[in-house]
Amino acid sequence: MKYQHTSFQKPDAYHALQIPVYQSVAFEFDTAEEMEAAFTGKSADYCYSRITNPTVQFFEERVRNITGATSVTALNSGMAAISNTLIALASAGSNIVTSPHLFGNTYALMASTLASFGVETRFCNLNDPEEVKANTDENTCALFLEVITNPQLEIADLKMLSEIMHRAGVPLVADTTVVPFCAWSAKEFGVDIEIISSTKYISGGATSLGGLILDYGTFDWKASKKLNALAGQHGRDAFTFKLRREIHRNLGAYMTPQVAYQQALGIESLSLRFERASSSCLKLAGQLKTVPGIVSVNYTGLPENPFHTLSEKQFGPLPGAMLTFDLESRSRCFAFLNHLKLIKRATNLFDNKSLIIHPASTIFGTFSEAVRREMDIRDTTIRLSVGLEDVQILLKDIADSLNE
Repeated sequence: MKYQHTSFQKPDAYHALQIPVYQSVAFEFDTAEEMEAAFTGKSADYCYSRITNPTVQFFEERVRNITGATSVTALNSGMAAISNTLIALASAGSNIVTSPHLFGNTYALMASTLASFGVETRFCNLNDPEEVKANTDENTCALFLEVITNPQLEIADLKMLSEIMHRAGVPLVADTTVVPFCAWSAKEFGVDIEIISSTKYISGGATSLGGLILDYGTFDWKASKKLNALAGQHGRDAFTFKLRREIHRNLGAYMTPQVAYQQALGIESLSLRFERASSSCLKLAGQLKTVPGIVSVNYTGLPENPFHTLSEKQFGPLPGAMLTFDLESRSRCFAFLNHLKLIKRATNLFDNKSLIIHPASTIFGTFSEAVRREMDIRDTTIRLSVGLEDVQILLKDIADSLNE
């Protein structure tokens, strides 16, 4: 990765090797003219840390250098990144095409929060190109998907979706949190806007909450009803202009400098941690198939998985460190969880510690049974985020708990 080539915006007075934490709300100016220039966007000087901050900007630049994105915006959670993106693209009367197989809060954002502002969400099978086309029209402002759905572990063909959307004049927006940018390139598969919960792999062990929006500058925003006028002035930077000059300023969800410092450090070990955790996940998935009491194992890295070929094509041999497995009943799931000794009963993904959860009763616990069925959330499913522990120790904890 290229993080080591990211320079500070200005030389540090003490020649620090790590970016200092500029824990300041505001910044002083020498003249009124300099202040005016900063507030009106005519200079890159810092004025207020809700808008931009030297430590946060360094983190954004580090991510931009690694990914080749045109711009990167760091926010205070993955959900903030999703909501800021969709609010920048959508307006009353527009629609978003997506899958019902979404993370719980993402589903609720679209089905409830955005709906109350007149934005329609069209849930469909993203693996059926004809169904995708039938749900796309002149009011579609985005196709949104998770590149590997959580927790269903479904994968859609990104290049296929990109071709359909670009012919229709619609941007492809993807949450890529499950497989980080050190392992593959979303841009190469036609993603225009990439969204990442940096809370996960990037933070370096669940040190902090954060979210990233990456604009690859690949979409012609003249095709967007909402951004058409800005595209005349800013071309392929129209989305970033809208996001940086209006949406993120007005919603107030910019990343804090302390978090940016922690996550800039997290990037330095990202590749090593991802390779270790994902390799362990693949090994563990294969071994769990033989453990008595486990009905089925779901991981797209397994050769028999229905999405394996597409998974390998898009993400390579290691499609992340999350797997699921099913037990015979909800009560069996609860008993199993209660007997674990090492694996932590907790939410979140891609901590250095292995984390386990029963999605139906927690993340999706407030959803109706009918909605859970539509989202393919089963009472028998357990989600496991594999950490950095030894595989055999994790396997023993699971097997012992099932035998209790």
